[in-house]
Amino acid sequence: MQHVTTRIASAPMTPDERTFFTGLGQRIAKARNDADLTQQQLAERLGILQPQLASYEVGRRRVPVSLLPRLARALTVAVDVLIDDEAASTPTQGRTRRGPPSRLEQQLDAISQLPKARQRVVSEVLDAMLAQHGA
Repeated sequence: MQHVTTRIASAPMTPDERTFFTGLGQRIAKARNDADLTQQQLAERLGILQPQLASYEVGRRRVPVSLLPRLARALTVAVDVLIDDEAASTPTQGRTRRGPPSRLEQQLDAISQLPKARQRVVSEVLDAMLAQHGA
């Protein structure tokens, strides 16, 4: 069985696979950058080599399905955000409530679009305010 898996993994990608894995790699790279991680740091968290991660990010290699949950945890995103382009671009991902998003949800979505440095500033302000109110 191992021989078959190795052969399939080394087979050339079809055009559809190439498109999928290139998009997946771009979403991984974006999530890594959003998390302020280098390729080396993420690779170490995943227990893989940096060149292997680089190959995933450019779509040169197939990302093993078994790596996706660890990758999502390391990047603090949902697996569907990595594998589904529409889920990655949906600002209110994970909402289970019907109706328009609340003002707070809209603000959180807007904050998530800010550069990481600005997000940290907002987070520090919120932490200070919550600490003042014993939350």
